Amino acid sequence: MTVTDIDQKIRPVVFRTDGMNASDGAGVRMRRMLGTPRFDFLDPFLMLDWFHSDKPQDYLAGFPDHPHRGFETVTYLLHGRMRHADNRGNAGVIEPGGIQWMTAGSGIVHSEMPEQENGLLSGFQLWINLPAKDKMVPAGYQEFTPDRIPVEKRDGASLRVVTGTTSGGVSGPVVDRPTDPFFADIHLDAGATLLEAIGGDRNAFVLVHDGTLTLAGTDGPQTLGIGNLAVLGTGDVVSATAGEDGAKFLLIAARPLGEPVARAGPFVMNTEAELHQAFADFQNGRF
Repeated sequence: MTVTDIDQKIRPVVFRTDGMNASDGAGVRMRRMLGTPRFDFLDPFLMLDWFHSDKPQDYLAGFPDHPHRGFETVTYLLHGRMRHADNRGNAGVIEPGGIQWMTAGSGIVHSEMPEQENGLLSGFQLWINLPAKDKMVPAGYQEFTPDRIPVEKRDGASLRVVTGTTSGGVSGPVVDRPTDPFFADIHLDAGATLLEAIGGDRNAFVLVHDGTLTLAGTDGPQTLGIGNLAVLGTGDVVSATAGEDGAKFLLIAARPLGEPVARAGPFVMNTEAELHQAFADFQNGRF
């Protein structure tokens, strides 16, 4: 898709953040990009963490057994390996470029532990809310190795598509999710421009994980660096141009639910009563 193909409104940047340092699990150090006091919630997105370190003490403790109910977790690795296991007997290893899309639904207890003792571990975990009608569905996974994630090539651009369909017609392997999400890891050569149709009926954001990226918009261009997240306003198309060293970034979007959110730790429901029930069910071994 080229500039001449587009006569629609470019989605501008309406909010920017570089997140905040955080620690989770048994002491894993990370950068919390979404789910902070400054940037708490972007319907249906609940949280986004970026873990990135070559210091074993920052990640070796991992995320031992912990419960979830009422939402989905998306784990996408750039470097390193992560082993997961749960109380249903599922287990496996997420490799670099692999994706695990877990629907916690009515409840699951799982662990995520580094499958390495040294070297770089880098990746993301995104939490996506579930609508009320799906909060108590059985827990399940859609998990794919790197070779099963399609890559769309354009002039100066490479799009690894996890879910959703690009304007070029490439669809990711994760399917049938209630928020109709789009998730792509996009690499641009130096100076290359990408135009991608992401309609205004979806909330959307961009997170740069390498290089620099300039996003066009009705209020003028804004340039992002490594670790910058930009929320996009209403419009039809995302316009992104890489800096002199190229750019690598996530482009993520989904339809908002517009429902009440009651959350506490690992549980996300619609009411406080449902939260209390989640804690009681977990404590009484009903997950």
